[in-house]
Amino acid sequence: MIDKIYFPEPLPINPVQKPAQPQPAKQGGAKSGFATILDGKMPAEGVKFSQHAQERLRSRGISLNEADMKRLEGAVDSVAQKGGRESLIMLGDAALVVSVKNRTVITAMDRGSMQGNVFTNIDSAVVL
Repeated sequence: MIDKIYFPEPLPINPVQKPAQPQPAKQGGAKSGFATILDGKMPAEGVKFSQHAQERLRSRGISLNEADMKRLEGAVDSVAQKGGRESLIMLGDAALVVSVKNRTVITAMDRGSMQGNVFTNIDSAVVL
């Protein structure tokens, strides 16, 4: 004869939750999560300058006009198409080290600062 029958404690049951209803995309307002992620994957237009590069440009008296910026953007595009990651771009009397993936100038030198310098961690060079 069996005196006791053992029943394990029941597992806690959580009420079934409805999935969140998708919200329609807002027109002209904040971007949806997908649009924000997509923006991060799309190539950026133009070329940015890091804080360090901005300081170097200022301290070394290097100025780039609109035509220089167009040539720089074209050079970055060209290096990107060939698979370059870090490039030295010689633009007039300036040498710019550029992160191609981020489209960001990392540092800048004028011709006087280039004398005797060794450029490391680059995989390509463009002379404009």
